[in-house]
Amino acid sequence: MNYKYADSNGVQIAYHERGEGPPLLLLMGFGADGTVWEKHAAVYEKHFRCIIPDNRGVGKSDQPAGPYSTRMMAEDTIAVMKHAGVESAIVAGISMGGAIAQELALHYPAKVEKLLLVSTWPKFNEYAKAVYENLKHIRAVAPPAYFMELLQLWIFAAPYYEAYSGSLKADALASANAENRQSPSGFNGQLDACIQHDTINRLKEISCPVLITVGLQDIFTPAAFSLAIHQLVKHSQYLEFPQGGHVHHWEDLERFNKETLNFLLL
Repeated sequence: MNYKYADSNGVQIAYHERGEGPPLLLLMGFGADGTVWEKHAAVYEKHFRCIIPDNRGVGKSDQPAGPYSTRMMAEDTIAVMKHAGVESAIVAGISMGGAIAQELALHYPAKVEKLLLVSTWPKFNEYAKAVYENLKHIRAVAPPAYFMELLQLWIFAAPYYEAYSGSLKADALASANAENRQSPSGFNGQLDACIQHDTINRLKEISCPVLITVGLQDIFTPAAFSLAIHQLVKHSQYLEFPQGGHVHHWEDLERFNKETLNFLLL
């Protein structure tokens, strides 16, 4: 895979591209690099020039000491757009990527044509903050396979886990030998960005078309968070996946890809 590097105030942000057409920025959630978009990018690339960064703190991008913020990571995204020669783009964000996308649309509205927000939030309540702080503590002391298994239990809904528990456990074991594992500074920095993210009083300023997707069985970033965004953003659509969790975009892949592609192509 051919990576390019954009300089964002001294931090190198890696990104790769695939496909041709109007630019589509794909922003991933915490702890994962841009390659995790694979099952969606394989569909989107038939219609779009997909620009896929590794966020600050993960993958081939620099992993400086934190704390990070979603505003900071929105600036990283602007650096990628400039390096790629893109004036404006459709922006899709999963989880933390959706939080970054919100900041991008708020601070650079002319650069965001429309938004796809997946399993994201406008502001954490105290419970969600405690969950994410706890993840820092657990990752610091748990073997990688055990930590990944815990994370899987948070992000996958019970119906999917029941059907695919064997392969999920194998994936958790494989994580112990993963190359380029995220550093503690990158992991903690990204979680800080998630915990401190707050657009609740500014979302009404977003004027571009927005599609919000949510798994109704998401216990990690509950549906109420996405519903709050929908209620505050004027031109938004709200799409539910009743059997899906935080990663409903994988759990109901065919429907997710079909519905989101229809929105992106409008």
